[in-house]
Amino acid sequence: MGTPAQSFATKDELLTKPMGSNRFNRYARVHFSNKLFKFYALFSIFALCFVLGLVIFFIGKTALLTFQHVSVAEFFFSFDWTPEEGRFGAALFIINTLSLTALTLVIAVPISVGMAILIAEIAPTWFKNLVRPVLDLLVGIPSIVYGYLGLTVLIPFLREISGENLGDGLLAAALVLTLMILPTICRISDDAISAVPKKYRDAAYAMGSTRIQVIMKVILPAAGRGVVAAIIMGMTRAIGETMAVVMVIGNTAQLAKSFFSPTSVLTSNIVMQISNVDFDSPWNYALHMMAFLLLLISFALILFIRFLGRKGGDLT
Repeated sequence: MGTPAQSFATKDELLTKPMGSNRFNRYARVHFSNKLFKFYALFSIFALCFVLGLVIFFIGKTALLTFQHVSVAEFFFSFDWTPEEGRFGAALFIINTLSLTALTLVIAVPISVGMAILIAEIAPTWFKNLVRPVLDLLVGIPSIVYGYLGLTVLIPFLREISGENLGDGLLAAALVLTLMILPTICRISDDAISAVPKKYRDAAYAMGSTRIQVIMKVILPAAGRGVVAAIIMGMTRAIGETMAVVMVIGNTAQLAKSFFSPTSVLTSNIVMQISNVDFDSPWNYALHMMAFLLLLISFALILFIRFLGRKGGDLT
C-alpha cells in the first residue's frame, strides 16, 4: 500500500512543478508587456507634448516679432491692410472670420441638431442604420472637394438667384462650411442624445408628456453639454478651414459689406500671401501672428470643451 502512495506523490510533484513554472513565465510576460505598454504610452504623450510645444514656440516666436514693426493697437484695431506700404491692420480679417463663423453656425446648428433629434428619437432603426454611415462618410471627405462643389455649383446658383455679378462672398463660404461641419455636429449631438438614460424618457411619458415635450424639456437639457461640445467642435473646424473658403470667398482684403461682396478671412489671407513674402519681413511676421491667433482660438475652444466634459457629470 505504501509503494503506490509514494509513487502517486512523486507524479504529483512532477505535474505541479511545470504548471508553477508556466504560471510564473506567463506572469512575467504579462508584467513585461504591461511595463512596455506603459513606457510606450508615456513616450507617446511626451512626444506629442514636445511637438505641440515646438509648434507653439516657433509660430509664437515669429508672430511676436510683428510688434517690433507694428503696434498692438494698429494690428488688432486697424482696418488698413496694405503690406506693400508697411500697414498691417488685421481687424478686417478678424471681423470677417468671426462673421463667417457666426453665419455658418446660424445656418448649421438648427439643421444639425434637428437631424440629430430625428435620428436618435424619431426615425426607425433602418433609417438610423442608413443615415449614420452616410454622415460618417461625409466627415471624411476632403475640404477641397467641398470647395470645388461650391465653386462650380453653388456660386453660379447664387449668382443667378441674387442677380449679382459675383456670387462669392460670406454667404457662399458659410454654405460650404455648413455642409462641412453639419455631419460633425449632427453625429456628436446624436451620440449625446442617445446617451440620455431611458428612465428619463419613461418618467416623462409616465407624467403624460408628449413626444415634443419630452424632447424639448427632458432630452435636450440632459444632453445639453454634449450638444454644446458638438457645436464648438464644428466651430473649431469652421474657424480653421482654409482651402474650401479660399475657393468661394473672393480673397479680397476688405470688410464684408454684404453677403455677396468678395472678402477675405484669416485663413484665406494667410494661404494666399504666405508664399509671396520674405521670411524675415514684417509681412511674414504679421501672417504668422494671424496663424498664432487662430491657434489660440482653437486652444481656447478645446479647453472649453474639456471644461464642459468635466462638469458634465454622470447622467445615470
